[in-house]
Amino acid sequence: MALLASANSTSARFADPMSEMNTTPLIDVLLVLLIMFIIAIPVASHSVPVDLPQPCIDECPALPTNPLTNKITIDAGDTVRWNGQPVDGPRLTNTLAATRLMAVEPELQFEPAANASYSSSAQVLRIIEASGVSNFGFVGNERYRRFDAD
Repeated sequence: MALLASANSTSARFADPMSEMNTTPLIDVLLVLLIMFIIAIPVASHSVPVDLPQPCIDECPALPTNPLTNKITIDAGDTVRWNGQPVDGPRLTNTLAATRLMAVEPELQFEPAANASYSSSAQVLRIIEASGVSNFGFVGNERYRRFDAD
């Protein structure tokens, strides 16, 4: 009878599933991976040369300015102008293509009026983007820093 009681108590102890995870194999695998990475990664002993700008000693020279600038404006009546001359879409496309072929590409400035329609401004910007102009900028935006309620 004593043997039956001890057998029942032992089997009762092992009948429940184990709720702890055995972390020893996990730690072993992580340590092996860590050692493999330490060995596999070479020591970064090479250097990359970087040309850093030198500071001005007395006075910095002025930046070179491009004397040839072209301005595209859009007025309140949605008239697109190239340096003050009215242009349409195909003529603007041809003019932009001609400026791209110059030895030095001139600066292109874009200045829509405050009350110009969004659709005409977006259409002109699409034409400029399609032409591939690389020297492009918006001008006149400083007027819109503050919105005064009139």
